[in-house]
Amino acid sequence: MQEYANSPLLVVYKGALAGNRWPVRGKPITLGRAQDCDIVLPERQISRYHARIEQDETGYIIRDLGSKNGTFVNGEAVRGQPYRLRDGDEIELADVLQMGFVAGEATVPLRDMGTSRQDGLQVNMSARQVSLGRAILDPPLSPAQFTLLELLTSAAGAVITRDQAIEAVWPDAVGGVTDQALDALVYRLRERLAELDADYDYVVTVRGHGFRYVTNSLS
Repeated sequence: MQEYANSPLLVVYKGALAGNRWPVRGKPITLGRAQDCDIVLPERQISRYHARIEQDETGYIIRDLGSKNGTFVNGEAVRGQPYRLRDGDEIELADVLQMGFVAGEATVPLRDMGTSRQDGLQVNMSARQVSLGRAILDPPLSPAQFTLLELLTSAAGAVITRDQAIEAVWPDAVGGVTDQALDALVYRLRERLAELDADYDYVVTVRGHGFRYVTNSLS
């Protein structure tokens, strides 16, 4: 992953190319079905020239190129004016491809929390990649799942309240986020981590309080 070290990334987690990662290195990047696009996407619902990501003086923006089935960021349609991308934004093209925009670049281990485990869960910040030993979670976590995991592990074993989780994952939510939505996110995160370690539950519910990350000290 060294080639990604200093670049934002597009990380696909739903669609025919799930698991693929592309660095965004400053030049405009066109996404679409046409063979001369910078990123060629095979789904027929995606337009030949669907969207373009560009860098300006303050960061990165995404434009819809008049696509038939639309470009969305965090569930909001991108029409006319471009959308300024931020770390963790979820981009959806034509309801068939979802990817995250990742601006981070460090690679750090998840907190060990006092265990002797040497090959425990690790997260590559530049690729939003979680691994256990030599096994890599692929396709990667969605931005929402990754944000929640990052919040839980950074707490070093402390309980994260439901309100803290909602504020971290959905900081710009309009109209509030339901408990059911948070529970569904936690459930899916547990499912994804189980793909690496099916015998241990890293995310536990603390009834009446919230959630806590626990390292598997037996591994």
